Amino acid sequence: MTIGYHRPSKAIVSLDAIIHNYFAVKKHVGNKAVMAVIKANAYGLGAVEIADALQARGVDGFAVALADEAIALRDAGMIAPIMVLGLTDPDDAWLLANLEIGVTVSSLDYLKYAKKHDEDFSRLHKLNVHLKIDSGMGRIGVRTVKEAQKIINYIAKHPKKFKLASIFTHYATADSFTDHSKDKVSAQSDFFDDILSQLDYSALGYTPLFHQSNSALSVWHPEKALDAVRLGIGLYGSKPSMEDVASPVDFQQALTLETEIIYVKKMHAGDTISYGAEYTASEDEWVATLPIGYADGWQRSYLGLNAIVDGELCPSVGRICMDQMIIRLPHEMPVGTKVTLIGTNGGQTIDVIDVAHHAGTIAHEVLTNLSPRLPREYTLTKKKKMK
Repeated sequence: MTIGYHRPSKAIVSLDAIIHNYFAVKKHVGNKAVMAVIKANAYGLGAVEIADALQARGVDGFAVALADEAIALRDAGMIAPIMVLGLTDPDDAWLLANLEIGVTVSSLDYLKYAKKHDEDFSRLHKLNVHLKIDSGMGRIGVRTVKEAQKIINYIAKHPKKFKLASIFTHYATADSFTDHSKDKVSAQSDFFDDILSQLDYSALGYTPLFHQSNSALSVWHPEKALDAVRLGIGLYGSKPSMEDVASPVDFQQALTLETEIIYVKKMHAGDTISYGAEYTASEDEWVATLPIGYADGWQRSYLGLNAIVDGELCPSVGRICMDQMIIRLPHEMPVGTKVTLIGTNGGQTIDVIDVAHHAGTIAHEVLTNLSPRLPREYTLTKKKKMK
């Protein structure tokens, strides 16, 4: 997709905010290891740029969803540990091993296939295995001690080929505070603890790392941090819950989404705006056209959401189009005036969670919906290494 450099719409990413969020959570969990989750191009904000800033400041490691995402980080010069959270093709096992990229394993068959095809590659390193336990999420992962122990024993039997880097799980409701959700967190925690307590690692000659905490569990249950946590949405500055609950971590929003007024006109009572003619001016009013639309990730479901112009809240009116949208102004304003869709302007703030609430979705989706057509700009003022 062509990037729209020759228009004023852009996503500005504060690397300072991301660095702050990383170390704020690291401090909150007692200085345990923090893996920065930068899957889906760092939730749409730029994986390589964010990884580079974090690596320069001693990041403990990265987590991604796809093998291709991990390979791209290595190609970009990242040397910190990387694990792939999703399942990978066993045909790629030794390619990933050579790049020192850890893989998630949920079955013994994966390791058997990888061992069988070891000779197909010039192997330089052991394959780092992250054993996934399904404690109640229901996606991937083994469910029994027997399954997990077989995988551990197989790794121990082939120490020159495999290393058990970690055992981990993922929570389904850590971001919710209903009674049902809290019960589910407790049940998953008990399940994972029970599995770990029954496993025998003696044949390995070492004990792997254990991790279970995503952003939400890290923030509201720091005591469950174990050896490491995985920081996803919190890294980008959004409180990791859509519910009305305070965060003990001071997150800083990393994204500012800006554009400018490109056209201004006075509408008269009875005039309609945009496709479907669903909005009708009830009186004379000023409106402005903005060069951003759903092809940029500013969804049609965001209709009615405010933008900020000179510190004033201005609602969008009429359907959001593919490339343009319209806002109602309090008075005539000049072409070229800055408009903030996400961020702070004149003392007013709209954050990613505000957008998500309006659209009935989550912050993760708002961020990852941002199109590659929007240029990303990066700001960084803190030059010193932070630990």
